[in-house]
Amino acid sequence: MPFFPYCLAALTAYLFGSIPFGYLLVRLVRKEDIREKGSGNIGATNVIRSGSKGLGALTFLLDVLKGFFAVVLCGLIAGRAGLAPGVRANVVALAALFAILGHIYTVWLGFRGGKGVATAFGVFLALAPWAALAALGAFVLIFAASRYVSLGSILAAAAFPAFALLIPDALRIQRTPWATAVLFLVPLIVIVKHRQNIARLMSGKEYRFGGTRANRTGTTSV
Repeated sequence: MPFFPYCLAALTAYLFGSIPFGYLLVRLVRKEDIREKGSGNIGATNVIRSGSKGLGALTFLLDVLKGFFAVVLCGLIAGRAGLAPGVRANVVALAALFAILGHIYTVWLGFRGGKGVATAFGVFLALAPWAALAALGAFVLIFAASRYVSLGSILAAAAFPAFALLIPDALRIQRTPWATAVLFLVPLIVIVKHRQNIARLMSGKEYRFGGTRANRTGTTSV
């Protein structure tokens, strides 16, 4: 079993994913700690709600890119190593998982980070771009109708595995059992990280963009 490529992919992707762009941007530009604002998360939504739409948009973009490049880089390394297609697919899928874990549990901030939405979008753009774009479309429609970022994120994450399975040739790597499992595992992690938002949605206390501030701490962090 090629144990070393798995370890290298997991470590590389984790370190990419753990870069806390939201924290760094707010610290550098506004001299503030984003963890002391709103929900305390480091994702783009909390950065936007802290009062900086520009920094929030940049945070989202960088969080997407770190997930995307973590997977692409690990795929290139696996390809250069001459691994069999099935092994390469497993290595890349493992990288996708650890990029998300790096964002959610970043080593640089005491293993506390965001909720993984933007980074998940990035890794799935690399793994299954058409399915990722379909999930993005679902998010946009749900957010436009409800004005809840959390609801859009949760339902888009739940829909992604279906898109990845139903769209022909959606997956850019071999569809091994582990690669297929990651298509479900990553969205599940994102949804579980939104469990507090789910409770607030059910009680009618979740923050709605452009609406009443029912709960100033109720945000989704991506």
